[in-house]
Amino acid sequence: MAEPMVEVFIFETRQFLEQLEQIALGSEEQGGYSVEDVNEIFRAMHTIKGSAAMMMFDQVSTLAHSVEDIFFYIRELNPEKVDATGITDIVLNAVDFMRIEMDKLSAGGTPDMCSEELRNYTKDFLRNMKIENGHDPDIDLRKVKNTTKSPDEPVTSTEPPKKQYYIGAAKSGETATDTGSDVVRVYEAILFFQQGCEMEEVRAFGVVNNLKEKVIELHYLPEKILEDESATDTIRNMGFRLFFTTRMTKDEVYQELDHTIFLENLEVKELSSTSECEYWPSQETVAITALENSEPIKPDLPQSQRTPVTASLRTTVKPKPSADGAQMISVRVDKLDKLMDLVGEMVIAEAMVTQNPDIAGMELDNFSKAARQLHKINGELQDSVMALRMVPLEGTFKKMNRIVRDMTKKLGKKARLVLVGESTEVDKNINEHISDPLMHIVRNSVDHGIEMPDVRLEAGKDETGTIVLSAENAGGEVVLKIKDDGGGLNKEKILERARKNGIISKPEAELSDQEIYSFIFAPGFSTKENVTEFSGRGVGMDVVVSNIKSLGGKVLVDSEPGQGSTTTIKIPLTLAIIEGMSVSVGDASFTVPINYINRSFRPGEGEIFRDPDGSEMIMVQGKCCPVIRLHEIYGIPNAVKNPAEGILLLLEAGDAWFGVLADKLLGVQEIVVKPVPKYISKMVKTTGIGGCTLLGDGSISLILDPPQVYNVIYE
Repeated sequence: MAEPMVEVFIFETRQFLEQLEQIALGSEEQGGYSVEDVNEIFRAMHTIKGSAAMMMFDQVSTLAHSVEDIFFYIRELNPEKVDATGITDIVLNAVDFMRIEMDKLSAGGTPDMCSEELRNYTKDFLRNMKIENGHDPDIDLRKVKNTTKSPDEPVTSTEPPKKQYYIGAAKSGETATDTGSDVVRVYEAILFFQQGCEMEEVRAFGVVNNLKEKVIELHYLPEKILEDESATDTIRNMGFRLFFTTRMTKDEVYQELDHTIFLENLEVKELSSTSECEYWPSQETVAITALENSEPIKPDLPQSQRTPVTASLRTTVKPKPSADGAQMISVRVDKLDKLMDLVGEMVIAEAMVTQNPDIAGMELDNFSKAARQLHKINGELQDSVMALRMVPLEGTFKKMNRIVRDMTKKLGKKARLVLVGESTEVDKNINEHISDPLMHIVRNSVDHGIEMPDVRLEAGKDETGTIVLSAENAGGEVVLKIKDDGGGLNKEKILERARKNGIISKPEAELSDQEIYSFIFAPGFSTKENVTEFSGRGVGMDVVVSNIKSLGGKVLVDSEPGQGSTTTIKIPLTLAIIEGMSVSVGDASFTVPINYINRSFRPGEGEIFRDPDGSEMIMVQGKCCPVIRLHEIYGIPNAVKNPAEGILLLLEAGDAWFGVLADKLLGVQEIVVKPVPKYISKMVKTTGIGGCTLLGDGSISLILDPPQVYNVIYE
């Protein structure tokens, strides 16, 4: 049971940390925290505190508690002076600490960092905020709240309880007196957890574990929380019932239980004090009587009504998206990966059946009809599985807000990040791998692109720079653009560094601006003279290219001096199943991803010519494009030598246009990309090969990687 609990804890905590980071950054940008923001952060920290305490991660729990105290103070006492930036720093530091601990836990380690320094800083910040607002720095916030009825306190039902409990006499030495906190009271509490939160029995066990040290005697239903298989259903339908004696007041009991994780509704009733309960003197044991066939209790949830916190805080409340009718379920990613693999195998199996050479040329009307139906169903199944794996870029995009904020504070610059098209969806695997490249490019834009405020003002610009991060769908690709209005790339400085690094492969006069700008992606390339924590080592932008290429994408950069630069990333929507054009070359077959093909045609006699260096070229649409013969690169015999008898595929890889000569087209089909087997790697040169796939006749077709094939020309 421990492993599922840890997985749920990590998953829930990471979700809360993402939420906290975005709320804090958004609130700081707007100049203050709204009432809703305060409540959201309070609830999130409160839940993390309870979850971490239940999992016995004390450093995380106590840190969350100290941050929670700040927002409890703001929520309850409405201070007039609130340092939004200082509070944001505290929240983000706490988020960073907890995120590191979750990463350790996820990797199988143990959270072992000490949060004492952050806790002390947070407590000092809260103490100073109380003093600035004229409040006693040692004020007990919980007691302040308990002087009035909680606005969230639900209206307790007037219905008689379906189950009646009698709690035995107080233990030796705990006899009640008549006044003050010495009065021992008897309470009944009923807790309902949020629908769909799962693991209700574990959450109920956490309630018991947290409460047992604060009460004199405690009993609950169901009695065997973890052992009884029906306990979960009982808690969902009847609620989790607690019966206990304590010296706490009703408000204190309510406050204590109100901290429960994923609590949907709470009812607290005071049954009797020890001096009034007629059963107390004679009872030595607990007598429990329950009405049979009890009806499930349906909680009547009150509407939470909050007044504005303070005039110095924002009063605009962001509308929450409606979830009417929405049903969500969390699924492990490895299960989706397995499902995707099975769909891929079905695509291959379909091709092997419908394109079987044993039935080639036969007229089978019923078979063709069934094959079309199978193809239709497979297509719908593939689309459905793809849709399951597609996630919006919003989370990844919003992470860049933190990068911009931290860098501008440390560099003394002013910049804002504008997000466009963050709802664009991509495959989950691509979404995970695109985060690092985006981070490096955004950091580069702030560090190298955006100028200092005084420099911008002298140039007639707004002192606050703008970085636009956008995404849009373009066919089977997603196009990401990172554009800044900074000083742009310094072409001369880039050329000077390129000369020193010896990475210029042709005469400088022949280099286009795009080719010069692309030098920034070379390993070890940096125009910074001094190494800082953000740049100067030349290990950032080459990571961008390698990561994007591993996703089957491409990167382009453009710049205008004094006006800024734009980095464009093009990546496929998914990596699992793609459309490809199969071609034959001699006895071998190759597949070219369809998104790289501009056109295909049979060249006429004499259209292909040789340049002064002896390389074959062809003029297409006013462009002089190199021509690559696949049979020469891979040493394939029996291939067509005369271009007029073959077929030329005009491919577009970034700004590079080139032709690939093959024997004939075999057709377009959906292909499942698989790694090239080792025995093929030993037999055939695999330069320019991105993988392989199975054709309908069971043969293997090598998948070309056009950008790598183009590089073969300049090897």
